[in-house]
Amino acid sequence: MSVNVIAKRYAEALFQIGEENKTLDTLVKQFTNLKEIFVENEDFLTYMNHPGVSGQDKASFIDQVFKKFEPVVVNTLKLLVERQRVELTPSIIKHFVQLVNDEKGIAEVTVQSVRELNKAEKKQLEKNLAKRFDKKTVHITNIVNPDILGGLHIRIGNTIIDGTIKNKLHRIERKITSANKQ
Repeated sequence: MSVNVIAKRYAEALFQIGEENKTLDTLVKQFTNLKEIFVENEDFLTYMNHPGVSGQDKASFIDQVFKKFEPVVVNTLKLLVERQRVELTPSIIKHFVQLVNDEKGIAEVTVQSVRELNKAEKKQLEKNLAKRFDKKTVHITNIVNPDILGGLHIRIGNTIIDGTIKNKLHRIERKITSANKQ
C-alpha cells in the first residue's frame, strides 16, 4: 500500500475523531506544532526510529514532551511509533489539515512574486481567489522569487496559475522556435 494512501487513512480517522469531539481547531494547531518539530529537529525522528530505544521509553518520552497536547495527538504519535510509521507524521498532518480546511472552506495558497506583496495587494488577491475558487477564506503565503521577472505564480491545491513574465517569455520562445521549424 502506498505511503500516501496510508497517510490519508490516518488523516481521515483523525478528522472523524476531531469532528466527533469538536476539537478540530485545537488538533490543527497541535498537529501543526508537531509537524514543525519533525521538520526542524531531525534528532527527534532519529530517536523515535532508533532500534536501541525501547517502545516503552519512546512512549514515556512522548508522554513527557507532549503532556499539554490533546490525548488524540499523543496517542496517534505513540501508535505511529509502535507501528514503525513515525516518518509518516508530516504527511498525515498535511492531509489532516487539508481535510479540515476543505470542511471549513479555507484554501492555502502559495504566491510567488518578484517582491513582497503589500497588505492591500494580498487582501485583493485573497478576495479574488476566494471568489474564483468558491472558498470562504484564502490564506496566502507569499514567496519572493526574483527569477520570475514579474507577475505572479499562484498555487492553490493542485491548480497552478502562472502569470509570470518568465513563463510568457518561454511561451513566446516556443512559438518562435516551432514557427522556424515549419
